[in-house]
Amino acid sequence: MSNLLAPPPKTKLGHHRLLCPNASILVSPLCLGAMGFGKIWSSSMGECNKDSTYAILDHFHAAGGNFIDTANFYMDGESEEWLGDWMDARHLRDQMVIATKYTLPYNVPDHFPEGTITSNIGGSNKKSLRLSLSESLKRLKTDYIDILYVHVWDGVTSIPELMRSLDDVVKQGKVLYLGISNWPAWLVVKANDYARQHCLTPFIVYQGLWNVVARDIERDVVPMCKAEGMAITVWEAMGAGKFKSRAEKAEQGNRATYDLSGKGLHAYERAADALERIGKRKGTNGPGIALRYIMLKAPYVFPIIGSRKIEQYDANIDNLSIQLSEDDIREIEEAAPVDLGYPHAFLSDQKDKHVGPMNPTKIEMRWGGYEGVEEPKAIA
Repeated sequence: MSNLLAPPPKTKLGHHRLLCPNASILVSPLCLGAMGFGKIWSSSMGECNKDSTYAILDHFHAAGGNFIDTANFYMDGESEEWLGDWMDARHLRDQMVIATKYTLPYNVPDHFPEGTITSNIGGSNKKSLRLSLSESLKRLKTDYIDILYVHVWDGVTSIPELMRSLDDVVKQGKVLYLGISNWPAWLVVKANDYARQHCLTPFIVYQGLWNVVARDIERDVVPMCKAEGMAITVWEAMGAGKFKSRAEKAEQGNRATYDLSGKGLHAYERAADALERIGKRKGTNGPGIALRYIMLKAPYVFPIIGSRKIEQYDANIDNLSIQLSEDDIREIEEAAPVDLGYPHAFLSDQKDKHVGPMNPTKIEMRWGGYEGVEEPKAIA
């Protein structure tokens, strides 16, 4: 008789998790970022040739990983194309959860014949969605996308046009779930509210910048995701090289000179010192501690990891076993505090983070005692 039970996972990466309360698809705890797969952006990002790309994808899959993130824009489409070639060659499409994005141009103007009008190769409008999704499906060699993100807020497309257009591609079976990236929280809530009121498909996952230093997302986006039942996929959770120790930077050189968070590189250096201290106690490095810190901050958080070195993927998988105490968390956050700003600081003490059913406002506490239920926690 056949064994109906799957064999135990080889690594912690194979212990798959519910994506979020509103999407019951199961994904690996780490998401593989495919932004660096390709040669077209080699002058700015370095090169990851096709053989190296396949080796990384094979290793990730063998370890139990099934969650991969790409975009129509990455490597001018080469990232999607190589990922599609790999899935086709290995006959693995059904096993993988593939997330891609549109809004940024699905091709660069230079790739079109001279004289081509390229006004609608980007943006979140209905035509851009149709063109981009059609191209992504061809590149990925599939007839459906597991998760389609709106990559950025274009500031132009109306909520009704956007949500109705996205719902159309879901109903057509071309997309299973919808994600949103790099949007303000108030706009995501507005979009989801419109979807609910009109029986359309809402967003179930948010992708954004979040790490030990770049904690602005904790003001409104993280509470919004908890309230909306959404997952969070995180880019730059490990600081993109900015959390390396001083010794590592001296030995390897410091190539991490950009800062998309606006916090300044000195803020990353201060945090890196604290992360290194904790890493020595835990038997890992600072970036590994940064990874676990983000994963333990809230439920349904999935860091996107990317590297050209297979040993770094193994280290990240090993880091899934690291536990951080409340003292560890406090040490990290004292090195990189977040200013929640108004109205959060007005409604509660900074140390209480956010108010809600689990944390009443300090104003309410003035007229009586209060006990709340414990907030859901991340998987340790």
